[in-house]
Amino acid sequence: MRKNFGAKPLTYPQPVYIIATYGEDGTPNAMNAAWGGISEMKEIYICISAGHKTTKNILKHKAFTVSMAEASQVAACDYVGIVSGNKVTDKFARAGFHVVKSEFVDAPLIEELSVAVECKLIDFNPETGILRGEIVNVSVDERVLDGNGEVDAAKVMPIIFDPFNHDYLKVGEKVGKAFSDGKRLK
Repeated sequence: MRKNFGAKPLTYPQPVYIIATYGEDGTPNAMNAAWGGISEMKEIYICISAGHKTTKNILKHKAFTVSMAEASQVAACDYVGIVSGNKVTDKFARAGFHVVKSEFVDAPLIEELSVAVECKLIDFNPETGILRGEIVNVSVDERVLDGNGEVDAAKVMPIIFDPFNHDYLKVGEKVGKAFSDGKRLK
């Protein structure tokens, strides 16, 4: 079960984003993106190139979800960042991810990742790589809620990307090696 919090700018500082989409044939796809954030009360932006399978899917379906990567899923989250959906069509499944259908947009939620921002495409600029999405809902898996129904960050265990050392960090603690840990899932 998930609890819907509505359209709000809810995201952790400097998270590792996992963007999920459906392909033309309905196959789920995911990619790892580190450059993005909240740009308005109901708007998220992410910098991704036009060549990504995810970008093509977003332009086709006009929707995507953005999940916060979690320490318990570091290898899977890294894997979807180092393998191209243009070459590996079932990378979502190979990562061990399972689909939960969004009630709000035509894009998959990832069952294993507990915090997700559900978005409709506003626009994409192929020259700058800036993708903007309208936040239509933030959903959170109940397993990470406390007794009052609020998000417990200690249960979420979001990770951040350290660009200086190519590490993933959880509250200052190294949890994995970026561009490396996911290789064991190849």
